[in-house]
Amino acid sequence: MGSTSIKESFKDKTLVITGGTGSFGSTVLKHFLTSDISEIRIISRDEKKQDMMRHILQARYPEQFSKVQFYIGDVRNLESVRDVMYGANYVFHAAALKEVPSCEFFPMEAVRTNIIGTDNVITAAVENHVEKVVFLSTDKAAYPINSMGMSKALGEKVVQARAQKAFERSGTVLSCTRYGNVMCSRGSVIPLFIDQIKAGHPITITDPNMTRFLMNLDEAVDLVAFAFEHAEPGDLFIQKADASTIGDLAKGVMKVFGETDVKIIGTRHGEKLFETLMTREERLRATDMGDYFRIAPDGRSLNYDQFYVEGHVMTQSDEAYTSHNTRILDVDGVVKKITATDYVKEELEGRPHTVEA
Repeated sequence: MGSTSIKESFKDKTLVITGGTGSFGSTVLKHFLTSDISEIRIISRDEKKQDMMRHILQARYPEQFSKVQFYIGDVRNLESVRDVMYGANYVFHAAALKEVPSCEFFPMEAVRTNIIGTDNVITAAVENHVEKVVFLSTDKAAYPINSMGMSKALGEKVVQARAQKAFERSGTVLSCTRYGNVMCSRGSVIPLFIDQIKAGHPITITDPNMTRFLMNLDEAVDLVAFAFEHAEPGDLFIQKADASTIGDLAKGVMKVFGETDVKIIGTRHGEKLFETLMTREERLRATDMGDYFRIAPDGRSLNYDQFYVEGHVMTQSDEAYTSHNTRILDVDGVVKKITATDYVKEELEGRPHTVEA
């Protein structure tokens, strides 16, 4: 966690994590359980994952385990979200459908979870006067070409559209974070590569020249913590992130786990050659905050008649912020990055993973 002041802000507070049994929720718990936080509420649909997490926490944090409360519920169901929000101070909204192919085949499921679910979280948070809500989004929401990205982009729009009224009505600050691929999270490629190597199968690569942002889970939590600390209503925060080609990522994984053949299988449904974290249009109104960008919402109202312009108008900057023009890691850089993740450490040590991501 970035700074001690963040943990101090959570002293004697109650935090809700939607989709909290995933890899992000597990990392948040690692950071916060030993702090002076009063209670952490995990809401998710999967009772098996909750049971797994419960037993792991009991073993690893016997003195702090009682701070964690588990709720079976679904962000699609407003009533279950209302129940978990009662008396809460802060919310990290991580629940989402995240896998590109499944959202392509079942787009309405993505709508129900990623858009309607986001709206339900906002409604329940405002009704319960929650102080701050940080929503987790994805680089696929920038110039979206697939159902997952489109649904997450509309989820961001819901947050921005409701942010000012939420603050006026209940003092609730709504903000978003957008980040690239979180290494070793559910549906990501590194666990697949590792399993293929261990089974003696070829690594399957869609396109070796494809680039992807690489973030570890601690960086994802740091981004959310930064948004929590600095957000004004409707703000979007983006972390400056490393990237690599898929080809070098595969080489890096093989350098750690052993050589195998490589099979090029072509792109999957809805995939891009490179990812965009910040569009050209957003970059115009972005503030550089060091390791992060802050993008303020468009504050104009529906009364367009009061606005007029003269002379030259800038509608976009020269380029977007993408996985092609950020810092590209070579194979050794990839190795250093992936071996810092808990998942890879546990694989190398033969230990079971904390929870299914």
